[in-house]
Amino acid sequence: MAEKTGLGIIGANIHRGWAPRAHLPAVVASPEFELTGVCTTRMESAEESKEAFGARYAFDDYRKMLEHPEIDAVVVCLRVPNHFEPTMAALEAGKHVYTEWPLGRTTAEAEEMAALAETRGVRNMVGLQARGNPAMLYLKDLVAEGYVGDVLSCHVSRISDGGLRRTSDRTWQRERDLGANTLTITNGHTIDALRFVVGDFSHVSAVVSTQVNQWYETDTERYVEVTAPDNILVSGRLATGGVASSHVANNPWAGSGYRMEIYGSEGTLAASSDESPNHIGVKVEGARQGNRLEELPVPTSYTYVLEGMPMGAPYNVGQMYYKFGEGIRQGSGCQPDFAEAVRLHHFIDRIQEASDTGREVAV
Repeated sequence: MAEKTGLGIIGANIHRGWAPRAHLPAVVASPEFELTGVCTTRMESAEESKEAFGARYAFDDYRKMLEHPEIDAVVVCLRVPNHFEPTMAALEAGKHVYTEWPLGRTTAEAEEMAALAETRGVRNMVGLQARGNPAMLYLKDLVAEGYVGDVLSCHVSRISDGGLRRTSDRTWQRERDLGANTLTITNGHTIDALRFVVGDFSHVSAVVSTQVNQWYETDTERYVEVTAPDNILVSGRLATGGVASSHVANNPWAGSGYRMEIYGSEGTLAASSDESPNHIGVKVEGARQGNRLEELPVPTSYTYVLEGMPMGAPYNVGQMYYKFGEGIRQGSGCQPDFAEAVRLHHFIDRIQEASDTGREVAV
Protein backbone atom coordinates (compact mmCIF):
# COMPACT_ATOMS: atom_id res chain seq x y z
CA MET A 1 0.00 0.00 0.00
CA ALA A 2 0.98 3.67 -0.16
CA GLU A 3 3.34 5.19 2.37
CA LYS A 4 1.91 5.21 5.86
CA THR A 5 0.59 8.40 7.44
CA GLY A 6 2.67 9.61 10.38
CA LEU A 7 0.38 9.76 13.43
CA GLY A 8 0.89 11.38 16.82
CA ILE A 9 -1.28 10.65 19.85
CA ILE A 10 -1.82 13.36 22.47
CA GLY A 11 -2.75 11.73 25.76
CA ALA A 12 -0.76 8.52 25.36
CA ASN A 13 -0.11 7.70 29.02
CA ILE A 14 -0.05 3.90 29.20
CA HIS A 15 -1.21 3.80 32.83
CA ARG A 16 -4.69 5.28 32.46
CA GLY A 17 -7.35 6.48 30.06
CA TRP A 18 -8.76 5.38 26.72
CA ALA A 19 -5.52 5.62 24.72
CA PRO A 20 -3.75 2.53 26.11
CA ARG A 21 -6.96 0.49 26.11
CA ALA A 22 -8.03 1.33 22.57
CA HIS A 23 -6.10 3.86 20.48
CA LEU A 24 -2.52 2.72 20.96
CA PRO A 25 -3.10 -0.99 20.22
CA ALA A 26 -5.45 -0.06 17.37
CA VAL A 27 -3.02 2.23 15.58
CA VAL A 28 -0.15 -0.26 15.95
CA ALA A 29 -2.33 -2.85 14.16
CA SER A 30 -3.54 -0.40 11.49
CA PRO A 31 -1.59 -0.58 8.21
CA GLU A 32 -2.76 2.94 7.27
CA PHE A 33 -0.67 4.62 9.97
CA GLU A 34 2.75 4.67 11.58
CA LEU A 35 2.78 5.51 15.27
CA THR A 36 5.28 8.33 14.84
CA GLY A 37 4.83 10.23 18.09
CA VAL A 38 3.33 9.84 21.55
CA CYS A 39 2.78 12.77 23.89
CA THR A 40 2.05 12.99 27.61
CA THR A 41 2.65 15.76 30.14
CA ARG A 42 5.86 14.11 31.42
CA MET A 43 8.78 12.82 29.36
CA GLU A 44 9.11 9.80 31.64
CA SER A 45 5.60 8.55 30.82
CA ALA A 46 5.99 9.52 27.15
CA GLU A 47 9.15 7.40 26.91
CA GLU A 48 7.29 4.50 28.57
CA SER A 49 4.58 4.73 25.93
CA LYS A 50 7.15 5.00 23.15
CA GLU A 51 8.88 1.82 24.30
CA ALA A 52 5.68 -0.11 24.96
CA PHE A 53 4.09 0.59 21.57
CA GLY A 54 7.09 1.16 19.32
CA ALA A 55 6.61 4.85 18.56
CA ARG A 56 9.47 6.74 16.90
CA TYR A 57 9.39 9.85 19.09
CA ALA A 58 8.28 10.85 22.58
CA PHE A 59 7.07 14.35 23.52
CA ASP A 60 6.08 16.07 26.74
CA ASP A 61 4.59 19.09 24.96
CA TYR A 62 2.00 18.65 22.21
CA ARG A 63 3.12 21.93 20.59
CA LYS A 64 6.54 20.40 19.93
CA MET A 65 4.91 17.34 18.43
CA LEU A 66 2.80 19.49 16.12
CA GLU A 67 5.98 21.18 14.85
CA HIS A 68 7.57 17.87 13.88
CA PRO A 69 7.65 17.38 10.08
CA GLU A 70 6.97 13.65 10.29
CA ILE A 71 3.64 14.14 12.07
CA ASP A 72 0.88 14.27 9.44
CA ALA A 73 -2.13 13.53 11.64
CA VAL A 74 -2.96 13.85 15.32
CA VAL A 75 -5.25 12.04 17.74
CA VAL A 76 -6.51 13.98 20.76
CA CYS A 77 -7.33 11.44 23.45
CA LEU A 78 -7.53 13.50 26.63
CA ARG A 79 -10.12 14.30 29.26
CA VAL A 80 -12.97 16.20 27.61
CA PRO A 81 -12.21 19.60 29.20
CA ASN A 82 -8.76 19.41 27.58
CA HIS A 83 -9.89 18.66 24.02
CA PHE A 84 -10.23 22.24 22.80
CA GLU A 85 -6.72 23.73 22.92
CA PRO A 86 -4.71 20.85 21.37
CA THR A 87 -7.39 20.24 18.73
CA MET A 88 -7.38 23.90 17.72
CA ALA A 89 -3.57 23.97 17.73
CA ALA A 90 -3.42 20.85 15.52
CA LEU A 91 -5.89 22.36 13.06
CA GLU A 92 -3.91 25.61 12.96
CA ALA A 93 -0.80 23.55 12.23
CA GLY A 94 -2.56 22.00 9.25
CA LYS A 95 -2.67 18.48 10.70
CA HIS A 96 -5.47 15.99 10.11
CA VAL A 97 -7.21 15.48 13.46
CA TYR A 98 -9.13 12.69 15.19
CA THR A 99 -10.58 13.90 18.51
CA GLU A 100 -12.46 11.69 20.92
CA TRP A 101 -16.12 12.21 21.78
CA PRO A 102 -17.44 14.49 23.21
CA LEU A 103 -15.70 16.83 20.80
CA GLY A 104 -15.87 19.77 23.21
CA ARG A 105 -16.77 20.53 26.79
CA THR A 106 -19.60 22.64 25.37
CA THR A 107 -21.42 22.93 22.07
CA ALA A 108 -19.77 26.32 21.52
CA GLU A 109 -16.31 24.72 21.72
CA ALA A 110 -17.38 22.00 19.27
CA GLU A 111 -18.71 24.61 16.85
CA GLU A 112 -15.44 26.54 16.95
CA MET A 113 -13.40 23.39 16.26
CA ALA A 114 -15.67 22.36 13.39
CA ALA A 115 -15.50 25.81 11.84
CA LEU A 116 -11.70 25.89 11.96
CA ALA A 117 -11.47 22.36 10.54
CA GLU A 118 -13.57 23.45 7.57
CA THR A 119 -11.50 26.60 7.09
CA ARG A 120 -8.20 24.71 7.20
CA GLY A 121 -9.47 22.01 4.84
CA VAL A 122 -7.95 19.10 6.75
CA ARG A 123 -9.51 15.70 7.36
CA ASN A 124 -11.24 15.52 10.73
CA MET A 125 -13.00 12.75 12.62
CA VAL A 126 -14.70 12.39 15.99
CA GLY A 127 -14.59 9.21 18.05
CA LEU A 128 -18.19 8.03 17.74
CA GLN A 129 -16.91 4.52 17.18
CA ALA A 130 -20.29 2.77 17.21
CA ARG A 131 -20.45 4.06 13.61
CA GLY A 132 -17.48 1.81 12.86
CA ASN A 133 -19.02 -1.26 14.47
CA PRO A 134 -19.69 -3.88 11.74
CA ALA A 135 -23.01 -4.76 13.42
CA MET A 136 -24.21 -1.14 13.34
CA LEU A 137 -23.13 -0.73 9.71
CA TYR A 138 -25.08 -3.88 8.84
CA LEU A 139 -28.17 -2.71 10.76
CA LYS A 140 -28.10 0.65 9.01
CA ASP A 141 -28.06 -1.03 5.60
CA LEU A 142 -30.81 -3.48 6.55
CA VAL A 143 -33.08 -0.60 7.53
CA ALA A 144 -32.17 1.40 4.41
CA GLU A 145 -32.85 -1.64 2.19
CA GLY A 146 -36.33 -2.08 3.69
CA TYR A 147 -35.83 -5.16 5.88
CA VAL A 148 -38.35 -3.80 8.41
CA GLY A 149 -40.31 -1.70 5.91
CA ASP A 150 -41.36 1.63 7.38
CA VAL A 151 -39.90 2.14 10.87
CA LEU A 152 -42.92 2.37 13.18
CA SER A 153 -41.15 2.38 16.54
CA CYS A 154 -37.75 1.78 18.06
CA HIS A 155 -36.15 1.64 21.47
CA VAL A 156 -32.61 1.53 22.81
CA SER A 157 -31.37 0.92 26.34
CA ARG A 158 -27.95 0.79 27.89
CA ILE A 159 -27.98 0.07 31.60
CA SER A 160 -24.48 0.01 33.08
CA ASP A 161 -23.29 -0.93 36.56
CA GLY A 162 -20.48 -0.08 38.90
CA GLY A 163 -19.91 3.49 37.74
CA LEU A 164 -20.90 4.96 41.08
CA ARG A 165 -17.86 3.43 42.82
CA ARG A 166 -14.65 4.78 41.27
CA THR A 167 -11.02 5.49 42.02
CA SER A 168 -10.31 9.14 42.76
CA ASP A 169 -8.63 9.76 39.39
CA ARG A 170 -12.01 9.12 37.71
CA THR A 171 -14.38 11.01 40.00
CA TRP A 172 -13.71 14.31 38.20
CA GLN A 173 -16.56 13.24 35.91
CA ARG A 174 -18.99 13.92 38.74
CA GLU A 175 -19.09 17.62 37.77
CA ARG A 176 -21.79 18.26 35.16
CA ASP A 177 -20.09 21.39 33.78
CA LEU A 178 -16.95 19.51 32.71
CA GLY A 179 -18.92 17.92 29.86
CA ALA A 180 -17.97 14.28 30.50
CA ASN A 181 -20.81 12.37 32.09
CA THR A 182 -23.56 9.85 31.44
CA LEU A 183 -25.60 12.38 29.43
CA THR A 184 -22.79 13.31 27.06
CA ILE A 185 -20.70 10.12 26.90
CA THR A 186 -22.81 7.01 27.54
CA ASN A 187 -26.04 8.54 26.30
CA GLY A 188 -24.23 10.35 23.49
CA HIS A 189 -22.71 7.16 22.09
CA THR A 190 -25.89 5.14 22.59
CA ILE A 191 -28.41 7.51 21.07
CA ASP A 192 -26.02 8.40 18.26
CA ALA A 193 -25.91 4.73 17.25
CA LEU A 194 -29.71 4.73 17.13
CA ARG A 195 -29.72 7.90 15.00
CA PHE A 196 -27.09 6.37 12.74
CA VAL A 197 -29.28 3.32 12.10
CA VAL A 198 -32.82 4.75 11.89
CA GLY A 199 -32.30 8.48 11.24
CA ASP A 200 -32.69 11.70 13.16
CA PHE A 201 -35.34 12.71 15.69
CA SER A 202 -37.71 15.56 14.89
CA HIS A 203 -39.04 16.10 18.45
CA VAL A 204 -38.04 14.91 21.93
CA SER A 205 -39.29 14.83 25.49
CA ALA A 206 -36.84 13.86 28.19
CA VAL A 207 -35.95 13.31 31.83
CA VAL A 208 -32.31 13.97 32.73
CA SER A 209 -31.83 13.00 36.34
CA THR A 210 -29.19 12.52 39.04
CA GLN A 211 -30.59 9.62 41.04
CA VAL A 212 -27.48 9.08 43.16
CA ASN A 213 -25.90 12.33 44.34
CA GLN A 214 -22.73 10.84 45.82
CA TRP A 215 -20.00 8.57 44.46
CA TYR A 216 -17.70 6.46 46.57
CA GLU A 217 -13.97 6.76 45.97
CA THR A 218 -12.61 3.28 46.48
CA ASP A 219 -9.00 4.33 47.07
CA THR A 220 -9.63 7.28 49.42
CA GLU A 221 -12.65 5.58 51.04
CA ARG A 222 -14.75 8.72 50.98
CA TYR A 223 -17.93 9.96 49.31
CA VAL A 224 -17.91 12.93 46.92
CA GLU A 225 -20.84 15.06 45.79
CA VAL A 226 -22.17 14.53 42.26
CA THR A 227 -23.95 16.98 39.95
CA ALA A 228 -23.63 14.90 36.76
CA PRO A 229 -26.75 12.99 35.64
CA ASP A 230 -26.90 9.20 35.82
CA ASN A 231 -30.30 8.47 34.22
CA ILE A 232 -31.45 9.80 30.85
CA LEU A 233 -34.86 8.90 29.47
CA VAL A 234 -35.80 10.18 26.00
CA SER A 235 -38.97 9.74 23.98
CA GLY A 236 -39.86 11.35 20.73
CA ARG A 237 -40.64 11.12 17.06
CA LEU A 238 -38.30 10.40 14.19
CA ALA A 239 -38.11 12.65 11.17
CA THR A 240 -39.50 9.71 9.15
CA GLY A 241 -42.61 9.54 11.37
CA GLY A 242 -41.78 6.61 13.65
CA VAL A 243 -41.70 6.91 17.43
CA ALA A 244 -38.55 6.31 19.45
CA SER A 245 -37.42 5.98 23.04
CA SER A 246 -34.16 5.57 24.93
CA HIS A 247 -33.09 4.81 28.49
CA VAL A 248 -29.44 5.16 29.44
CA ALA A 249 -28.44 4.69 33.07
CA ASN A 250 -25.40 4.27 35.27
CA ASN A 251 -26.44 2.29 38.36
CA PRO A 252 -24.59 1.03 41.45
CA TRP A 253 -25.12 -2.67 40.76
CA ALA A 254 -25.79 -5.22 38.02
CA GLY A 255 -26.91 -3.73 34.72
CA SER A 256 -28.68 -5.37 31.78
CA GLY A 257 -26.24 -4.22 29.09
CA TYR A 258 -27.17 -2.86 25.67
CA ARG A 259 -30.17 -3.50 23.44
CA MET A 260 -31.62 -1.79 20.37
CA GLU A 261 -35.02 -2.79 18.96
CA ILE A 262 -36.52 -1.62 15.65
CA TYR A 263 -40.11 -2.47 14.72
CA GLY A 264 -41.43 -1.87 11.22
CA SER A 265 -44.30 -2.58 8.87
CA GLU A 266 -42.48 -5.58 7.38
CA GLY A 267 -40.30 -6.91 10.16
CA THR A 268 -38.24 -6.49 13.32
CA LEU A 269 -34.54 -6.03 14.02
CA ALA A 270 -32.69 -6.23 17.33
CA ALA A 271 -29.10 -5.73 18.44
CA SER A 272 -27.72 -6.65 21.85
CA SER A 273 -24.50 -6.79 23.82
CA ASP A 274 -23.30 -7.12 27.38
CA GLU A 275 -21.44 -3.85 26.92
CA SER A 276 -22.28 -1.18 24.36
CA PRO A 277 -22.54 -0.43 20.63
CA ASN A 278 -18.96 0.85 20.83
CA HIS A 279 -17.51 -2.62 21.34
CA ILE A 280 -17.21 -5.64 19.09
CA GLY A 281 -19.53 -8.57 19.73
CA VAL A 282 -22.95 -6.97 19.16
CA LYS A 283 -25.44 -9.69 18.20
CA VAL A 284 -27.90 -8.90 15.39
CA GLU A 285 -31.28 -10.64 15.13
CA GLY A 286 -34.18 -10.21 12.76
CA ALA A 287 -37.65 -11.39 11.82
CA ARG A 288 -39.13 -10.45 8.48
CA GLN A 289 -42.90 -10.98 8.34
CA GLY A 290 -42.56 -13.49 11.15
CA ASN A 291 -42.86 -13.71 14.92
CA ARG A 292 -39.52 -15.26 15.89
CA LEU A 293 -36.20 -13.48 15.95
CA GLU A 294 -33.30 -15.35 14.40
CA GLU A 295 -29.64 -14.40 14.44
CA LEU A 296 -28.39 -12.58 11.36
CA PRO A 297 -24.60 -13.11 11.01
CA VAL A 298 -22.84 -9.88 10.13
CA PRO A 299 -21.29 -10.17 6.64
CA THR A 300 -17.51 -9.87 6.49
CA SER A 301 -17.85 -6.98 4.03
CA TYR A 302 -18.48 -4.68 6.99
CA THR A 303 -15.09 -5.48 8.51
CA TYR A 304 -12.32 -3.12 7.37
CA VAL A 305 -9.51 -4.05 9.75
CA LEU A 306 -7.01 -6.86 9.23
CA GLU A 307 -7.10 -10.07 11.23
CA GLY A 308 -4.37 -8.79 13.52
CA MET A 309 -6.59 -6.09 15.04
CA PRO A 310 -7.04 -6.86 18.76
CA MET A 311 -10.54 -7.77 19.84
CA GLY A 312 -12.30 -5.67 22.45
CA ALA A 313 -11.91 -1.92 22.80
CA PRO A 314 -9.35 -1.47 19.97
CA TYR A 315 -11.51 -3.16 17.34
CA ASN A 316 -14.04 -0.48 16.44
CA VAL A 317 -11.43 2.22 16.98
CA GLY A 318 -9.38 0.33 14.37
CA GLN A 319 -12.41 0.40 12.07
CA MET A 320 -12.48 4.19 12.53
CA TYR A 321 -8.76 4.48 11.82
CA TYR A 322 -9.31 2.72 8.51
CA LYS A 323 -11.90 5.33 7.49
CA PHE A 324 -9.69 8.16 8.80
CA GLY A 325 -6.73 6.86 6.79
CA GLU A 326 -8.88 6.40 3.71
CA GLY A 327 -10.05 10.00 3.94
CA ILE A 328 -6.49 11.26 4.28
CA ARG A 329 -5.21 9.22 1.32
CA GLN A 330 -8.09 10.11 -0.96
CA GLY A 331 -8.53 13.70 0.18
CA SER A 332 -12.18 12.96 0.91
CA GLY A 333 -14.35 13.62 3.92
CA CYS A 334 -14.24 11.36 6.97
CA GLN A 335 -17.39 10.29 8.76
CA PRO A 336 -18.29 10.97 11.49
CA ASP A 337 -16.58 14.35 11.23
CA PHE A 338 -16.57 17.42 13.46
CA ALA A 339 -19.71 18.76 11.77
CA GLU A 340 -21.52 15.53 12.71
CA ALA A 341 -20.22 15.93 16.25
CA VAL A 342 -21.73 19.42 16.41
CA ARG A 343 -25.10 18.02 15.34
CA LEU A 344 -24.94 15.49 18.18
CA HIS A 345 -23.91 18.20 20.66
CA HIS A 346 -26.98 20.20 19.61
CA PHE A 347 -29.22 17.15 19.95
CA ILE A 348 -27.98 16.54 23.51
CA ASP A 349 -28.67 20.21 24.26
CA ARG A 350 -32.27 19.67 23.08
CA ILE A 351 -32.57 16.62 25.37
CA GLN A 352 -31.43 18.74 28.32
CA GLU A 353 -33.80 21.57 27.31
CA ALA A 354 -36.73 19.16 27.11
CA SER A 355 -35.92 17.89 30.61
CA ASP A 356 -35.46 21.38 32.05
CA THR A 357 -38.73 22.71 30.61
CA GLY A 358 -40.84 19.57 30.93
CA ARG A 359 -41.97 20.13 27.34
CA GLU A 360 -41.55 18.49 23.97
CA VAL A 361 -38.77 20.20 22.02
CA ALA A 362 -38.19 20.37 18.28
CA VAL A 363 -34.80 19.03 17.26
